[in-house]
Order: sequence, then structure tokens, then C-alpha cells
Amino acid sequence: MDCCRQGFELGFRTFVLQGGEDPALTDEQLIKTVAAIRKDYPECAITLSLGEKPRESYERLFQAGANRYLLRHETYDATHYGQLHPTEMSSAKRLQCVKDLKSIGYQTGTGIMVGSPGQTVDHLIQDIRFIENLQPQMIGIGPFLPHCDTPFGKYPSGSLEQTLLLLSIFRLMFPSVLLPSTTALATLAADGRERGILAGANVVMPNLSPQEERKKYTLYNNKASLGAEAAEGLILLQNQLQRIGYEIAFTRGDFSETDYKELEKREL
Repeated sequence: MDCCRQGFELGFRTFVLQGGEDPALTDEQLIKTVAAIRKDYPECAITLSLGEKPRESYERLFQAGANRYLLRHETYDATHYGQLHPTEMSSAKRLQCVKDLKSIGYQTGTGIMVGSPGQTVDHLIQDIRFIENLQPQMIGIGPFLPHCDTPFGKYPSGSLEQTLLLLSIFRLMFPSVLLPSTTALATLAADGRERGILAGANVVMPNLSPQEERKKYTLYNNKASLGAEAAEGLILLQNQLQRIGYEIAFTRGDFSETDYKELEKREL
């Protein structure tokens, strides 16, 4: 709650709660946290990115006040999905979770890792078609980056150029979709975040977590960081974006359904 208070004072109107699929983090704890944020900051959007859960859990979190949920499907191809995940996980379950989120009423996000081990152009085409049919409100596109303590620790990173190309493709497909320029891009290149914006991304996510907590959430090696607390980091980010002619909009950033309605009209 301290992070939300600080973020609100800085002008943030969307809070993102992101984490791994930790069985120690119960639904009751999450619901209590979401409800508290909703009570104290009723005008703000709450976005969750907490992995696969039963539909009932998604429903309870939605009822507690969450607005958005990002769950990357990662790869649509079932065989490729199996190569990337433990045997107890399945592509069918992941895709069902994404569909559940959308049917519940979340502004739903999905997406892919670009350049993940074993990925082919055919896989990417399947992903694009799946996302086209899903019509999500958010799309998370980022390069694969290895972590030394995983089975894929020695694999090469995904391509910055291919990631930027896909950002541009999705921006053309969905003119108003929420499309983040991720920290992973800044990890591949010092100006990666700015290049993501220029390629079509329209969301940046400054980190409100305290410095001492950030090292507990290392998704990949050499993760880019502004190396500053929230207020200082926001100023640095503003300066980076101003250099390419952009300003930060301090709004909820809700998705507009207008684009999809226009698309449906054209298809008819």
C-alpha cells in the first residue's frame, strides 16, 4: 500500500501487481490487497499479472476490484509450448485461462516471447492469428532473455529488431490496444524502450517496488533498471521520452472498444 500511496502522489493512476505463480500467495491475500487498493484509490485502474488460476479465482479478484489481467499465452503452438514448460502445464489450459479472463470482463492482455528457444516464423504466424481472433485489450510483446538458473540459461536472447517489427505489426492491427515498451527491450539495448515507443508501443511501466525488494524478482540476467527510487526513476523516464518527442500521460489509460467495433463493421 505504501507503493500505491507513493505512486498516486507521483500521478500514477494505474497500479500493476505482477508476480510468479506462488502457492504461498493465497487468493484471500490477493483479494484483500486488491480490495484495499480499490477502496483507497477508487479512481485508479488495477492490473494483475499473476499467472494461471482457476476461473473462480479470476472472478473473485475481478469482484474485489481488479480491472485488467495480463496473461501471455507465450506460444500458441502446443508442441512448442510443451518444449518451454514443465510437463504439468499445457497450452490448452493457458489458452482457456486467457479466454476465461476475457469472458469475465477483464480488460485482457496476452502476448508472446520473441525468440524463445525453438520458435519459428510459423509459430509467430499462429500467434498473430490467435491474437487477431482474441481481440485483446492489451498485448505484451518482449524478447526472450535467458536466466542463468534455468534450463534455457545458455540460449541466445531474442532479437530486438524482430520484437520491434512485431510491435509495429500489432499497432497496425490494433490502433488503440495497450502495448507496453518493456524493460526487456531496454535490457537488449540502452535505447530499447524508446525504440519500442517509436515502433508503436504506448505504455511504459515504472517500477514502484522498493530497491531492496527488486532483486527478489529477477526474471532474466542483467535486467535493465533506471537504478533509482520511484520519484527519481520517473524523472529519468520522462527525460528519455522527451528526447524522442513524447510526454507521459498520467491517466488510467483505459482501452477504447471503438477500434474493434469499426473492425467488425468492415468485416460485415
